Amino acid sequence: MLKIHPQDPEKRKIEQVVDQLRAGKVIVCPTDSVYAYVCSSADPRAIEQLAKLKGTRPEKVDLSLICEDLTQASHYTRQLGTPVFRAMKRCLPGPFTFILPASGEVPKLFKNKKRTVGIRIPDHAIPLALVRGLGHPLVASSVHGSDVFLEHTADPAEIEAEEGHRVDLVIDGGLCGLEGSTVVDATGPGPVVVREGAGDAQLVDQ
Repeated sequence: MLKIHPQDPEKRKIEQVVDQLRAGKVIVCPTDSVYAYVCSSADPRAIEQLAKLKGTRPEKVDLSLICEDLTQASHYTRQLGTPVFRAMKRCLPGPFTFILPASGEVPKLFKNKKRTVGIRIPDHAIPLALVRGLGHPLVASSVHGSDVFLEHTADPAEIEAEEGHRVDLVIDGGLCGLEGSTVVDATGPGPVVVREGAGDAQLVDQ
């Protein structure tokens, strides 16, 4: 486990993690909602390994891209309508996942015919620093807790105890939340909240 400051990530430690991601490693990283498995979006084998951690194949699992900003995200989506773009500007960075029409870049990443892609721009310094260091998005999927009454685990020490043998590194960025991101279907003419989570759903429709 590697402890990184959640508001002011140490450059040396970020570079250390980026090196691991470039080497195809799968790690656990904090976000502004819950802890997530992440890997480099440029490494198909790492994406496949992440999917195995979720108990399925890349074409079956719900994977999202963590992007640095809307400009980077635009490479992986088709042209957005004005209502969707405005909603994303209001909500991001923040604990939201926008399901968007996928550009031609997405099937190359996931080796399937995916027509949609989940986009995350979390309001958390650690994943954003990792994306900047890599120069391309992270592939991410939330870590689920083993407690049948608690879907997610907030404590990195508990995640290390449960998941440390299955991943290459757990980043300790302090306690995260217990609620996943708010999911917004933005594949139609306007955004529609399909799962309320950590993000304020009212922001989507303002």
